[in-house]
Amino acid sequence: MEHPLIENLDNLSLEQLQEKISELTKKLGIALRTGNGHLCNQLRMALESYQNKYNEKQRGSGTPFDDVIDIS
Repeated sequence: MEHPLIENLDNLSLEQLQEKISELTKKLGIALRTGNGHLCNQLRMALESYQNKYNEKQRGSGTPFDDVIDIS
């Protein structure tokens, strides 16, 4: 489930998305260690939003010749 309050992530680069994923992962580790379950849930939803956008952009960043070259 993606976080409903995260704005449009389309304008972020892959590097920016990866930085945010790393930052949220660190914060999730802290929340897990302190036992804050509600914060963990919110961070997991935010992480899912950023990871989904990262994966979507990564899949779409193929070479411009992907549709032209057929090696089958």
